[in-house]
Amino acid sequence: MALRFPNQSRSYDAGKRSIRFIGHDGVFEVSVFVEVSILQAIAKEEMSSEDQYLEHFDSKRSLMERSASKSYSRRRRATIVLTAAEVN
Repeated sequence: MALRFPNQSRSYDAGKRSIRFIGHDGVFEVSVFVEVSILQAIAKEEMSSEDQYLEHFDSKRSLMERSASKSYSRRRRATIVLTAAEVN
């Protein structure tokens, strides 16, 4: 089964300096993390607040979901940490 993203919720994890969102493979939940440094590199601007991180993530959500799906298809795990090389 392919990874789907029916729930549009996302959250900022200050400890990991990442945005977390959820995908589903059938009944299995998959946590996906993308570091804010990747978002900053894409935006080519410095961001410093949770609101800025979430706003930029929302503007690039389809890219993040595609990247997570590709990563998941290569290695099916319950947690995915996207790397800069995977977000393209």
